[in-house]
Order: sequence, then structure tokens, then C-alpha cells
Amino acid sequence: MVSIKDYESDYANQWCPGCGNFGILKAMQEALVQLKILPHQILVVSGIGQAAKTPHFLKCNCFHSLHGRALPLATGAKVANHELTIIVNTGDGDCYAEGGNHLLHAIRRNIDLTVLVHNNSVYGLTRGQASPTAQIGMVTKMQQKGVINTPLKPILLALSLGAGFVARGFSGDSQHLSELIRAGIQHKGFSIIDILQPCVSFNPKDIYQWYKQHVNPLDDSQHDPGDYEKALMMATRDESKIPIGIFFQKEKPNFTDQIAALSDGPLVSKKFNPDRLESVFGRR
Repeated sequence: MVSIKDYESDYANQWCPGCGNFGILKAMQEALVQLKILPHQILVVSGIGQAAKTPHFLKCNCFHSLHGRALPLATGAKVANHELTIIVNTGDGDCYAEGGNHLLHAIRRNIDLTVLVHNNSVYGLTRGQASPTAQIGMVTKMQQKGVINTPLKPILLALSLGAGFVARGFSGDSQHLSELIRAGIQHKGFSIIDILQPCVSFNPKDIYQWYKQHVNPLDDSQHDPGDYEKALMMATRDESKIPIGIFFQKEKPNFTDQIAALSDGPLVSKKFNPDRLESVFGRR
């Protein structure tokens, strides 16, 4: 049996009281327990930021990498052991700005990772500068006259690049979010879940009450996640109601399944043979 206690870390949590990250952490734990995944069977990778502290508060394999570099590290880990469930925790700045180039190629490769983007429109670790998802006019300590850049649309970006699993969640609804995380882990291929996450310290506009008035769970009876064109249409709309749920899902060959050397087991289980390396590097 797997329980929440199996994933409870001994480290003291340093997030601000009321931070949306707590809801994401809870949803992750619940999803892993429901899937009956043991702590030693997963690896949680992160970059830099408040979202990237998530692995500290989970008792499991984890790796805290550099700013924006969680995805290439997670890719290497998946190639080394493709039987390992790998979850990436990253912020909107960490993933969509510093790590934006890595995101493009992780989607293109269709590497079997589940990427949870804690999207609060600010850099919370460095006191609230605007991130790529900040809306025009948003005032911060750095952007004192308001943001002037067009905000990035993560769902539209992921869809246009051909991601096989694209979803949006809300950290204030941990049960719904847990269902999305569970579906993302079960999907064989690249999964990205953009999670609307209030920052109670540095984003006074996008608070829990505002989101609860504006988020709108997709109706399974009316929305087909296999309809790519409809998913694109939903991702381009600016609506008073923000749809949350699975926008699109379609499985296709993932990266490690196409590597012949991995067909008989993970690299980590193979015996190291230095003679084979010598035969390659010893050539003139």
C-alpha cells in the first residue's frame, strides 16, 4: 500500500502562507498514491524558483537543477532509465523564459515526462518581477508602469508544437488538478500541465477568489480531447471564463521507444564494458 505519509518530507516548508504551490504539492501526492507509485519509482526534477522547491517537500528521488535547465536533465535521466516515472516541477519563468528553448525540443522529441508548470505570472523567488505570462498592464516592483509585452499563451504554444498531452489546471481545485496529473503521468509521451497558481505575496490581482470566478472546467460531454482543431480554437480565445482540463491528448511514438538500444531494458541495468568504448575512441 502507498499512502500520503510515504511522500511526506522532513524538510520545513518555506512557502508563504496561502501560496498556490501547496495545492499543487497536495495534488501531486494524491495522484501518486492513487496510481500506487512508490517513492523509489519516481524522480522529481526542478529548476530554480519557488515552484522548483517542490522536490524538497516530497520524500522520493529528486534533483534540483539550474535555472531553466530541468528539462534537459530530466531528458537525460529518462534515457538512462526509461522505466522511471519522471515529473518536472517548474515555474512559468523557469520554464517559459530561461527554459523556453529546452521546452521546444522536449515537446519535439516527445520524451515521456510529465511537466507541471506553476504559473503565477511572476518570479516569486526574486520578489515578483513579471514573467512571460503576465498580462499587459500588470504592475510590479520592476514594471512600475505596467507590463508592455504581449503575454505568452502556454496552451497555444504547446499545441502548435505538437505536444501529445496538453492541459490546464488550477491549484485551488486540488481534486481536479490531481486527476489531471494522474492522466498526465499515465500518458505515454510528453505531458504538460499549465497550472494557474495564485501568488498571494506578489500578484494581488490573480487571487483565489478571482480564479474561482473565472475558471471553468471543461465539460467532458461537450469537449473531445482528440479534437485538435477545437483545442486550438479554445487556446486562442480570450474569455471571461478560463477553461481548465485536458485540451488535447493523442499518443504517438515517444523518444525512448524509438531507441533500439533501449528495447531490452534501461541503460542503468546494462553492464559497463570499457572495451567497447575503447574500440570507438581508440580509432584514428
